[in-house]
Amino acid sequence: MHGSFDPPVVFLASESFVSGFELPFTLKLLGSLFVGYVIGSERELRGKPAGISTHTYVIAGSMLFTLMSTMFGAGDPTRIAAQIVTGVGFLGAGVILKTEGGTVQNLTTAASIWFAAAIGMTIGFGWYLIAGLATLFAVIVPRMPRLTPKQSQDR
Repeated sequence: MHGSFDPPVVFLASESFVSGFELPFTLKLLGSLFVGYVIGSERELRGKPAGISTHTYVIAGSMLFTLMSTMFGAGDPTRIAAQIVTGVGFLGAGVILKTEGGTVQNLTTAASIWFAAAIGMTIGFGWYLIAGLATLFAVIVPRMPRLTPKQSQDR
């Protein structure tokens, strides 16, 4: 066994259900909910396939994995971060479609899911100002004027 992790039976018999991390976790979870709602609302209002629920789950899940990686002393917390990037990239790839006409759809949606995971990681590491600025960025970018005519249905 690793030093700080006890089997469930021992945990139930000898420790409290309160770890002392509940308040920081709750604040991070509420922050994730708010940020997921803001970004997901922007996507839903534009009629995109990934909206409030998807973005909120991705942000909160990334936050939770990041928070846990910083709490368990063994190893480097960036190992978990690398797995989040890969896993969410796979999730985003699932929403990208190529039409019969050869155009690519939902590329921006996939990017927003991937970016949402990064925001969740910043919340998990406690970098709240960076998370706030990144959220603002995520809402502004889809509204930027295009230099060329729209080719895809996902913008």
